Amino acid sequence: MTELVLLVVVVLTALAFDFTNGFHDTANAMATSIATRALKPRTAVALAAVLNLVGAFLSVQVALTVTNDVLRIQGDDGAPVPGLMGAPILEILLAGLVGAILWNLATWYLGLPSSSSHAMFGGLIGAALVAIGVEGVQWDGVLEDVVIPALVAPFVAMLVAALGIWCVLRLTARVPADAQGRGFRWGQIGTASLVALSHGTNDAQKTMGLITLALIGYGSWTDLDAVPTWVKISCALAIATGTYIGGWRVIRTMGKGLVELSPPQGMAAEASSAAIVLTSSSLGMALSTTHVATGSILGTGLGSRGVVRWALARRMAAAWIITLPAAAAVGALCWLLLTAVGGVAGPLVLVALLLALSSLLWLRAQREKVDLTNVTEDWDGELAPASARLGEE
Repeated sequence: MTELVLLVVVVLTALAFDFTNGFHDTANAMATSIATRALKPRTAVALAAVLNLVGAFLSVQVALTVTNDVLRIQGDDGAPVPGLMGAPILEILLAGLVGAILWNLATWYLGLPSSSSHAMFGGLIGAALVAIGVEGVQWDGVLEDVVIPALVAPFVAMLVAALGIWCVLRLTARVPADAQGRGFRWGQIGTASLVALSHGTNDAQKTMGLITLALIGYGSWTDLDAVPTWVKISCALAIATGTYIGGWRVIRTMGKGLVELSPPQGMAAEASSAAIVLTSSSLGMALSTTHVATGSILGTGLGSRGVVRWALARRMAAAWIITLPAAAAVGALCWLLLTAVGGVAGPLVLVALLLALSSLLWLRAQREKVDLTNVTEDWDGELAPASARLGEE
């Protein structure tokens, strides 16, 4: 009975993480279209939610990467690794997920576009290291499918977007301004839709992989090359719902903070992001769509010789660097708390702590609220628009 309760808690926590992934990463697809007013804010997040839902069903390659290439659940001979089957793997997953959710919420509160994927991997790795040791992590898989893409993807996206905006501006130099406005508006809607679709093919599947891994640990699923249908449906719905909520604080930072985007820049950034994320999804790489989208936006600023706010970019880069180790530390602490309490009470205490800290962050965010009414106000160096700050005075 204890393991069944733990499994249920893990599944629900995984879906909660999927939900936070959705609203944290809405900006990746729609920040540029909202900033340039190609789409109204509510229309943008609704479109992103639908396409995230659809994209989640297009492939399972990333889900299988998460299931098979992060935690070492079987040895080279196919036999289960001692200590990583049954309740311990469920506890590792729960501790790691709590660490990932808390990091997601903290960076959302700060308006920083950090990687939900790296928060998840960091939490899992930290919990596994404390619970099992270094042999519990597939370091080659982490290196190939997480670390290397994390280092390379932003620079590739920056280069592709810079080249893209350079070509776009020269090809349209003699096109009348009003015709450009209409064309780029429709172009942005198309490219933003592709980014949202690609986000579903990549990020929704990470939670699918975690829940499948939990089912394997519990003993109710044995196929390492497939994902249960109900897992696909529930994860798709969770990330779509989170996307529709809209992570307005992060949308504001990406859309207004890094670069003052024009419609051509927005279209070039979205096209670059979609191409890279869709390619990585087909290869099974658990890429950070946040890193890709941010790199693309910076690339359009460089390619068009626009103003890039490098101070904010450095702040974001610092958050990227500490995401894995910070989430790992929280995941490790959650494991220690979980095992110290023990029994059925352990998971419940951990979830209660998660709810308390999440509520605290949400309440603090309401003091300087960012929503669809003020997300496109001019950037003045502050996360909250002036209207939000004045409203509190």
